[in-house]
Amino acid sequence: MEYRALGRSNLQVSKICLGTMTWGQQNSEAEAHEQMDYALEQGINFFDTAELYAVPPRPENNGLTEVYIGSWFKKSKKREQVILATKISGPRADLSFIRNHDLEYGKAQIHLALEGSLSRLQTDYIDLYQLHWPQRKTNTFGNLGYRHDPDDSWQDNCLEVLETMDALIKAGKVRHFGLSNETPWGLMHFIRLAEKHNLPVPVSVQNPYSLLNRSFEVGLAECAIREHCGLLAYSPMAFGLLSGKFHKKTDTPNDRINQFKGLARYNGALSWAATEKYLALAEQHGLTLVEMALAFVTQQKFTTSNIIGATTMEQLKENIKTAEVVLSDEVLAAIDRIQVEIPNPAP
Repeated sequence: MEYRALGRSNLQVSKICLGTMTWGQQNSEAEAHEQMDYALEQGINFFDTAELYAVPPRPENNGLTEVYIGSWFKKSKKREQVILATKISGPRADLSFIRNHDLEYGKAQIHLALEGSLSRLQTDYIDLYQLHWPQRKTNTFGNLGYRHDPDDSWQDNCLEVLETMDALIKAGKVRHFGLSNETPWGLMHFIRLAEKHNLPVPVSVQNPYSLLNRSFEVGLAECAIREHCGLLAYSPMAFGLLSGKFHKKTDTPNDRINQFKGLARYNGALSWAATEKYLALAEQHGLTLVEMALAFVTQQKFTTSNIIGATTMEQLKENIKTAEVVLSDEVLAAIDRIQVEIPNPAP
């Protein structure tokens, strides 16, 4: 397993990160523990979760993912072997059950969210604490273009966020701070403020990135490389569409796209058309689509770690094994041609 610097920190994280959002929804506690055992054995030292998980979020499963990780820490005694990332949820009307408070990033809410995560995770500190999405209205979650809303009531509290993170780092409860679902403006705004006021800079940005969504390359890739704030890529398999199983008719009713029809981000006609082309390309070069899809994300210069997730051990083993795959220039050029033909069908 290759390890890479987490931004400007002194942490080295595995280039494959274990994603956890299905635990508590599609995976039991025992299955979650089995996944963590296996991932650690394979050299994965980086786990990512959130107070929001499991997904789709519901009151009855909220926080279960962190609970499962916490019970594994208690049982395994391996907390110190893991670089642990979690996230605080931001404003969203349908998530009022989380913390039962306004979901904003003020000092009080950050402290409340963090204490909840620490308790569920049965740990005294978080290695990487991330804002799950911007508090302001901007183009996240399926929106490519920015549409300004002059009535957006957002107040620029980014300095307060940074000051709070600084205090938590000094208190030993958080080691580093990161962003998620962020734009180039948002990332650079945080970096400028942090440098101006001598506060912690974000060490990572966790955004979607896959063969079906390369929007990160437009503005954020340059920021990530030049500012040493690399991508933690989520949904690299596009909810499993990029496994090829749906096109090969080997999918089951339990697969994510089939089970959660309301989560349609990766299930549009253009995504299916592009995936068909990527499947043919992979097979032409003796690769599985899983190998090509995950290796493409992992080997990008701006990627710090590729967040893989699985609902079965077979999937997990297949995903982790892609760490050994390096795509040729010929395959990369062919991927680019498909991207030009059907650009970013699943932003």
